[in-house]
Amino acid sequence: METKSPLPPFTEETARQKVRMAEDAWNTRDPARVVLVYTEDTRWRNRAEFPVGRAEVQRFLERKWARELDYRLIKELWACTGNRIAVRFAYEWHDDSGHWYRSYGNENWEFNEQGFMMRRYASINDQPIAEAERKFFWPLGRRPDDHPGLSDLGF
Repeated sequence: METKSPLPPFTEETARQKVRMAEDAWNTRDPARVVLVYTEDTRWRNRAEFPVGRAEVQRFLERKWARELDYRLIKELWACTGNRIAVRFAYEWHDDSGHWYRSYGNENWEFNEQGFMMRRYASINDQPIAEAERKFFWPLGRRPDDHPGLSDLGF
């Protein structure tokens, strides 16, 4: 049976690894790749959308990244216990009119024994920002290891 390490129960160290792996995957903006870490019957709450299953999640992510351009994300571990991880995050993006936003949020994740995410509950707020207020400037893709995290940036 396939697994997605690290596996629960999570320690602080393995939870941080899982969070960084999720950040890296989402920064690819590749829905087909991202959905492979979720169970076939995964259940989400993301703002006012409630996709169920990998196919619906993939369509959701395709719409998301078609709308949220030049997307750059930072995630940070908030807490973990057993097979659950709580994360806070921020990401910057602009729309097709060039208006910039910083989106802040929290996610609660629940994993199965094989390390696949079964549940993802996200609460997100979007803040319009001026382009001069941006903080996430790395080239599109993985955030460099030496780039400040959320706490370092004061978020």
